[in-house]
Amino acid sequence: MTSELGDLLRAYREALAPEDVGLPRGARRRTPGLRRSELATLAEVSVEYLTRLEQGRDKHPSPEILGALADALRLASDERFLLLRASKGTGGACTTEPPADSVRPPVRALLDRLEPSPAVLLNRVGDVLAATSTYRRLLGPFGLFDDDHPNLLRFVLTEPRAREAYPDWERVADRQVAALRMESVPGDPHVVELAHAMSVLAGAAFSERFAAPLQPRYRTATERMRHPEAGDLRLDLETLALPDADGQRLVAHLPADEATSAALDRLAGRRPGALRAV
Repeated sequence: MTSELGDLLRAYREALAPEDVGLPRGARRRTPGLRRSELATLAEVSVEYLTRLEQGRDKHPSPEILGALADALRLASDERFLLLRASKGTGGACTTEPPADSVRPPVRALLDRLEPSPAVLLNRVGDVLAATSTYRRLLGPFGLFDDDHPNLLRFVLTEPRAREAYPDWERVADRQVAALRMESVPGDPHVVELAHAMSVLAGAAFSERFAAPLQPRYRTATERMRHPEAGDLRLDLETLALPDADGQRLVAHLPADEATSAALDRLAGRRPGALRAV
């Protein structure tokens, strides 16, 4: 028996190196990241209780314990929010509101200000709500916008051309599935429906990732692309969760090196344009 909260605690623990919290790594360490006993000591909880949390046998830690675990895990504010949401989700709460399909005017203005940088606005299930013109030029040749209702998750996992776009496709697929799981609460019926469809459309490429241990740190990454016009690109991804916007997130793609910066300038210069909603 597991829970979203337990999976998340274990994923954060395994992603934290001992030296990050001032502990020696040691020569015989077999577990990735911190040992359960080490985290328990740092958070001043018993190993037995932490085990129950990670195994889903206790789903309702007090706010004080949750805060102590977040402190011990050195979590950033957005990661703490995910931990809090997971703890509430295990109590049976879930959203029945459909994923947002509109863009608030201030968010549209923000995207417009980001031109000519590649940036995209997504809802909690990965639907593309709006994008800058340069983002459309980045992904357009690979078929993302061939669909009247483009979905980034579906594109990455089911469109053969996505594997041409991303030399590190496996890692990109990992992040997209992680985003689907982490941007929604457990039991979200709209996520369940999409997951069922993706298990058919993408098969094991999706279902195995959806069932795998959580990857909580998916909001920042360096992503390689191979574009037919711009060539090889290295992009730093920064994901911004928008408040009061029904799980919407803005993903900006920033050049990771000078060659990519120059290539993006050339790409944007061929077709200057304003924000286009999908």
